[in-house]
Amino acid sequence: MHPVIQALIATCFCWLVTAVGAATVFGTRHASRRTMDALLGFAGGVMLSAAFWSLLGPAVDMSGGKWMPATAGFLLGAGVMRATDLVLPHVHHGAGGDRAEGIGTQWRRTTLLVLAITLHNIPEGLAVGVGFGAVGAELSSASMGTALALTLGIALQNVPEGLAVAMPLRRAGYSRLKSFWYGQLSASVQPVAGVIGAAAVLAMQALMPYALGFAAGAMVFVVLEDVVPEANGGGHANLATAGGVVGFALMMVLDIALS
Repeated sequence: MHPVIQALIATCFCWLVTAVGAATVFGTRHASRRTMDALLGFAGGVMLSAAFWSLLGPAVDMSGGKWMPATAGFLLGAGVMRATDLVLPHVHHGAGGDRAEGIGTQWRRTTLLVLAITLHNIPEGLAVGVGFGAVGAELSSASMGTALALTLGIALQNVPEGLAVAMPLRRAGYSRLKSFWYGQLSASVQPVAGVIGAAAVLAMQALMPYALGFAAGAMVFVVLEDVVPEANGGGHANLATAGGVVGFALMMVLDIALS
């Protein structure tokens, strides 16, 4: 199967898992803050672990142990996410409407919240696509097991992301169906980013270490900018940290075991 098709299938699977998380609203309109903090901490741990084990490590290996390509890509990825964060109107989960970020807009808070989570999903989809593109390019440090481990890790942490959009909307009075719709919609960008990532790698194989570093930098930016502060902002920092440790360890085990 062509690597771009593999990336498309993998990211569609991640999108589906986001929908599973959002579907929680059909059973309840409340999720305890303890649960949300633990899940968000878990998501952050998975993303950090994936950034190192599945992206930065292979990027350094592909560069023959040189630090420059992975570091340059990492900084560029974080920089692009920062620029996008400054421009794209959005509001983080748990923030008031007056704390909207990006350019000024009259868009509703619902739209801004969905855009915030959508912003998270871009580097995740890109990372999966780059992983499968590396396998298709037959690079020595890339393996199908690593790409699958990255897919599983991203899928697992998509559950709390879908929940983080759908549940607040349900509590705010939106219908179950509308809350679910917005929750799953936030991950619709992942297949697009995945296909772009895989195609770019196949077209420019020499830039592979930079591409892996770019995806890692974008993911780490999202974790430090939003996931960690959000997970620690509900008064359950120890629980969020424990979730992060478990998420990091699980992603590490998946990457090592499958590769």
